[in-house]
Amino acid sequence: MNWEEFRKRGADAAHWASDYHRDLRARPVRARSKPGDVLAQLPLCPPDAAQPVDDILADLEQTILPGMTHWQHPRFFAYFPANAAPISVLAEYYVSAIAAQCMLWQTSPAATELETRVCDWMRQAIGLPEGFSGVIQDSASTATLCAVLSMRERALDWAGNAEGLSGQPTLRIYCSAEVHTSIDRAIWISGIGEANLVRIPTGGPTRAMDVAALRAAIAADRAAGMLPAGIIACVGGTSAGATDDIARVMDLAEAEGLYTHVDAAWAGSAMICPEFQNLWAGVERADSVVLNPHKWLGAQFDCTTHFLRDPATLVKTLAIQPEYLKTHGADGIINYSEWSVPLGRRFRALKLWFLIRAHGLDGLRQMIRNHVDWTVALAQRLGGVPGFEIVTQPMLSLFTFRYAPPGAGDLDALTQDLVNRINDDGRIYLTQTRIDGALVIRFQAGAFTATAEDVEMAFDVITELAADMHPA
Repeated sequence: MNWEEFRKRGADAAHWASDYHRDLRARPVRARSKPGDVLAQLPLCPPDAAQPVDDILADLEQTILPGMTHWQHPRFFAYFPANAAPISVLAEYYVSAIAAQCMLWQTSPAATELETRVCDWMRQAIGLPEGFSGVIQDSASTATLCAVLSMRERALDWAGNAEGLSGQPTLRIYCSAEVHTSIDRAIWISGIGEANLVRIPTGGPTRAMDVAALRAAIAADRAAGMLPAGIIACVGGTSAGATDDIARVMDLAEAEGLYTHVDAAWAGSAMICPEFQNLWAGVERADSVVLNPHKWLGAQFDCTTHFLRDPATLVKTLAIQPEYLKTHGADGIINYSEWSVPLGRRFRALKLWFLIRAHGLDGLRQMIRNHVDWTVALAQRLGGVPGFEIVTQPMLSLFTFRYAPPGAGDLDALTQDLVNRINDDGRIYLTQTRIDGALVIRFQAGAFTATAEDVEMAFDVITELAADMHPA
């Protein structure tokens, strides 16, 4: 394909995208493929000769799309959203066409300086004070890895990268039992080891980390000759939205001299609404904070904003400057590759710039407020239906429930059966989790195009299929 043909095909693709999103409600949310269905339709060997674009597009429709779960579906209530507002998709169109590698200021000055500006816009929007600096990472997993590496190097007086971990004191990282598995991976990759991730029990209505237990764990580790390095706090845990008491965690971290990271990957987007900022009171004292605009705000994946109270710690941990990466004759510049694990960097700032300008913070706030209001109303309504139990109350737009009608036997099996029936039905998509050992169903509203009617349909589907399983 040359660029003249691209002119037509690109226009066709825009029409296709518009039609796809217009008709999404008619599609089942989750793919109905069985394992191996798509693979069996794909040729075993690559073609030697060029194939017509029309044939490729036909295979997209006939082979690929039936095997896709539609993350942009307005009734995608599973996991957390991975939104793609139209303006963000448009921005990615331009990013793909420009195809810049934005590792250094000199390789794309505008990309670097736009990233600096939009990160500061986000800092202001979520209420972090001046002095925090931001960088756009690919995901919260990478931001968490950056934080754990910073904890490691700071605790070891910067000897980990240079000397390795052999012969060093045993490092300890602390988190609640509710954190995302990305924390585990960061611990593995950093070389600290799973055995040294200390999980603190949680309690209370927000399922917050027990700070007294955290204090005791740190004291016990110091007494045993281990080296506490950092604390990872959670705002909006994956299973049920568990949220730590950030201010109390910071009090303890400051007293113990520990580096802190706040994982607010999903819930952090809600902090653009001032009325929700109390959920992370004390966050301004954290060393590192992460949230994903590619989840709830509508920026297309991947786009994670990572805020640092003192970026020098991260830069000292990650920066490598061979001669070929130096920018001569320019002082005071930022090379964001020194703030990230990968050297290569996409131009992620453009879609966030487009998004904030096209919708305004007020428009994005209204979307989030709608999702929260609709979720609270659904939980109240579902909790009033005989046989249903709200297990964890709404944390923003997430709650959990189960179906426990009188006389039912194995409630875990009943719950899993209901989840399977709901997802096989196709009108909505939900996922399960475990709360205090019991299997429950998660509901989370966050699709960019969801409406009140879509959430009402969730109530209808859930109660209708439950009644089919266990008639009154």
